[in-house]
Amino acid sequence: MQDELDSCPQPAKPNTRVPLKIEETLAGIAIGLLALITFANVVVRYATNFSFAFTEEFSVFLMLFMAFVGASSVMAKNGHLNITYFVDRFRQRLRRWIRLFASGAAAVTFAILAVLGGWMAFDEYRFEVTSPGLGIPTWIYTVWMPILCLGILGRTIGLMMRLWKEKT
Repeated sequence: MQDELDSCPQPAKPNTRVPLKIEETLAGIAIGLLALITFANVVVRYATNFSFAFTEEFSVFLMLFMAFVGASSVMAKNGHLNITYFVDRFRQRLRRWIRLFASGAAAVTFAILAVLGGWMAFDEYRFEVTSPGLGIPTWIYTVWMPILCLGILGRTIGLMMRLWKEKT
């Protein structure tokens, strides 16, 4: 079983201008905080029959934060979802164009998400929307979405540049 796992090809870390350590560190901090919050909630609930129900807001935010940071890291490594069963049946030159097109579609998607997420965060700030559990301004949670979408967009553009320079 271990031999099968060892024989699986691991994607190589690409040579990027912005180090991938940024995403890896942010994801590690987020998952550490998530584990700490969840552990504290379980211990307090078990010991006192009282629940830190408000921690759900932080947990949801941290999970979404990790999803966006992970998407950025995966995008830089060209590990995003591909239907390779079909794409790998084409010639190398056509495969490159398909991957460029798919990356371009992802870039457009995250650019739109960054703009719309920025509008949403601004509206939440302008209308002073507060969270139901803690009563803190919700823009504190949502302002990260356009920022992280711009990070993913940057990684996508970097991937497209590497794909463009690739020799066929």
